[in-house]
Amino acid sequence: MKVLVLNSGSSSIKFRLFNMKNEQVMSRGTVDRIGIDNSFLEIENFRGEEYKIEIEIPDHTTGIEMVKDALIDKKMGVLDRFDQINAIGHRVVHGGEKFADSTLIDEEVVQQIIEVSELAPLHNPHNLKGIRICEEISPQKPQVAVFDTAFHQTMPQKAYMYALPYHYYQKYGIRRYGFHGISHKYVTQKAAEIMGRPIEELKLISCHLGNGASVAAVKNGKSIETSMGWTPLEGLVMGTRCGDLDPAIIPFIMEKEDITIEEMKNIMNKESGLLGISGLSSDSRDIRKAAREGHHRAQIALDLFNYQVQKYIGAYLFIMGGLDAIIFTAGIGENASDIRAAILEGVEFLGLKVDQQANQTRQKIAEITTTDSTTKAFIIPTNEELVIARDTVRIVEKCKNAGVI
Repeated sequence: MKVLVLNSGSSSIKFRLFNMKNEQVMSRGTVDRIGIDNSFLEIENFRGEEYKIEIEIPDHTTGIEMVKDALIDKKMGVLDRFDQINAIGHRVVHGGEKFADSTLIDEEVVQQIIEVSELAPLHNPHNLKGIRICEEISPQKPQVAVFDTAFHQTMPQKAYMYALPYHYYQKYGIRRYGFHGISHKYVTQKAAEIMGRPIEELKLISCHLGNGASVAAVKNGKSIETSMGWTPLEGLVMGTRCGDLDPAIIPFIMEKEDITIEEMKNIMNKESGLLGISGLSSDSRDIRKAAREGHHRAQIALDLFNYQVQKYIGAYLFIMGGLDAIIFTAGIGENASDIRAAILEGVEFLGLKVDQQANQTRQKIAEITTTDSTTKAFIIPTNEELVIARDTVRIVEKCKNAGVI
């Protein structure tokens, strides 16, 4: 089965085409700067050939048409005809409580995604654009929605409820949902595979550390806690997001600074985090370089980031009643050896000792603990697209067997 995976954002479309017979990536690429000057399509095929097309891309329809044309192009393409694709999988950020698993897309599912879009107004509407355009371009192809929130739907009520009046949960669905679920699912399953043990027997902590960052406690293969909440703003310090905050600070600042709700949202989401503390950058590479050069606020930002990850790991260790392995993934998690070392400093009481040489590994699977460590730590590059492709195959085959398609 050949599966096209799409991740439609506000001004970009990321795509990957898989041959699921051997899970080979046949083609991958990005349509970027949609509706903005200097827009382009970049594509790489399994032969290692790379191409870039710089052309005006006014909207998502044009972008997806370009992906279609590129995949069947005689020079850069990998298909003779677009209908050789058997199914299309879409990343959808928010599924609310309606979706605890990936699902075949029909009109009812589309309407349910629309209903929860107010919980992810920056993401779901753009994810839906990709779905609608594919319906027009290839109406006979089954499409599957894979939700970033679904993996965390196994959290118990005591973990996802907020201590607000209960009717806000009933009326508006105000509860903790968690995000990065596709990534947490992939890396914990991969860790179990590396360890040669059933995931149903393991207690794992997954640290997805990038510009957006979250930690998840995965016990016996199920997410039981995660740091992000109703929105991706809760939890760790991130590139531009503030993370955990005393809620009384918000009206205090609004009153003192005479600013609007929208301005306050912008401060918390786009002007805070590493950027807000350091005053330099939201990129951890810039922060780490400045800290090494003696920049005081950069060091504070770095220390706070590392400390918060440690704090969540400690909490999750306790609620799981033990720990078999810690996993680092995403841009920071896969590349920043100094941050990994700082997070794992002083945890020898867990039977975890960092192998300093192994910890220099970047962007590939590695065990970074010594052979005598009873608790392991791994670098595992995430692969959300492969999870989406696998789920698309699983859902399509399930629906075929049930006679739905």
